[in-house]
Amino acid sequence: MDTLLITNILAATVIAGTPLLLVALGELVCERSGVLNLGQEGMMLMGAVMGFIAAVTSGSLAVGVLAAIAAGILMSMLFALMAVTLAANQYAAGLALTIFGTGLSAFIGSGHVGSSISGFPKIAIPYLSEIPVLGTVLFRQDLLVYLSLLLFVLVFVFLRYSRGGLIVRAVGESPEAANANGMRVLAVRYLAVAFGGGMAGLAGAYLSLAYTPMWTENMTSGRGWIALALVVFATWKPERVLLGAYLFGAASILHLVLQGLGWRSSTELLAMLPYLVTIVVLVLLSWNPTRTQLNTPLSIGQPYRPSK
Repeated sequence: MDTLLITNILAATVIAGTPLLLVALGELVCERSGVLNLGQEGMMLMGAVMGFIAAVTSGSLAVGVLAAIAAGILMSMLFALMAVTLAANQYAAGLALTIFGTGLSAFIGSGHVGSSISGFPKIAIPYLSEIPVLGTVLFRQDLLVYLSLLLFVLVFVFLRYSRGGLIVRAVGESPEAANANGMRVLAVRYLAVAFGGGMAGLAGAYLSLAYTPMWTENMTSGRGWIALALVVFATWKPERVLLGAYLFGAASILHLVLQGLGWRSSTELLAMLPYLVTIVVLVLLSWNPTRTQLNTPLSIGQPYRPSK
């Protein structure tokens, strides 16, 4: 393969990995606080449909993005009410949220199926975009790709170096000890869940306003589930989430690359590649669970009831 083809493949990998990066970063913060939200797929779909409708109605992509984030947060608050306030089973609440979001998004977007808009254009950053290979891959992307990279840096700094990140991690490790030290456990978990919902909504907006600027039912195609596996694959570390998102992004476009290179195989079989990669990664993690166990937040998935 020549340099131009490789550059284009890498650029497409970044584009395909961006929605996974966004939703996985949000879920990472959520799980670091001890809350496991399996409703990523439903929140992404609600963000996608509400962002698209808002953009079409207002004629503004920025309004669409804000509407998508708001939709994701509202959906996450429904989950937080069940899982944080009422201390319901987090697995059941998350699955219910996905089912609810999938059905509601299909209902709301029924009048817009197949409609398309002019999505976010590519923006070349002066000077940086002229760097060979790297310039095309990273610095000739749309605004939401740049935003995803900025959010990665902010999440990385927040979790590793800030007092707020220390509080989130403390709540995720032992909410009882955190509460004894004066930390507001439920408030921290609500904020973490809201952040995860906003990021899922933003990921949905990327799909309907940038990646494929249109609305179709179930357009997330399982990305929410892949993002959940990605967080485990990354052992709850932001830098590994970044690499993993682009790895899964590469897997999602591999069937297109192979077809372009003349690979003769079933289209459906090639389209299975990203899900196959997800299964392989989870199997490899199960072979050596020690690293995963060492980094897993100790209270993840466990409801917390403050003592009276």
